[in-house]
Amino acid sequence: MATTTRNGGTNGAANKGNKFANAGAAAGGFVGALGGSFVPPVNVTVNNNKNGARGGGGRSHAESLLPAPEFTSPAQVRNYCNTLRAAAVTLSIEVAMGAEILKGILAAVPDPDGRAFGSRVRAAKVARKMQRSADALRDAAKNAAACYAVFQQEYEEEIQRVRHRARKPQQPVMNWAQQ
Repeated sequence: MATTTRNGGTNGAANKGNKFANAGAAAGGFVGALGGSFVPPVNVTVNNNKNGARGGGGRSHAESLLPAPEFTSPAQVRNYCNTLRAAAVTLSIEVAMGAEILKGILAAVPDPDGRAFGSRVRAAKVARKMQRSADALRDAAKNAAACYAVFQQEYEEEIQRVRHRARKPQQPVMNWAQQ
């Protein structure tokens, strides 16, 4: 039996687009009721990218955050490390914000035993794990930058040898003093 919604439609496939339409507003209003705490706005984006043409089931390279791991030149090593660093920094910030939002939302759930500050303690325990994930992503960004720095140090001789050959020969300089 299909249920009827307020707008007269059935609660089925036609209503799937509105499934999460007000989730961000609901979460923001709920967390905003805590009062006195910083609560960033919450936006919920739902992407339904079901593609039946792809048979492998894995992610295609177009959906990947990183370039293909082809390390045939120093430029490709630098590009991979820089892209990894940028992605890890961005994800670290997003996960840290998610941890704070999660902690704020869970702190509003009453403690079942009625302990004072029990809900905050439980929320902090849960959010701590997500914060550790953000810290790990930050460390991944640092290590990606360090990876390229070590690459430059270890292969400095080869890089300089190629750079020296790749330089254009200098044009003869006119010496005006010699007449």
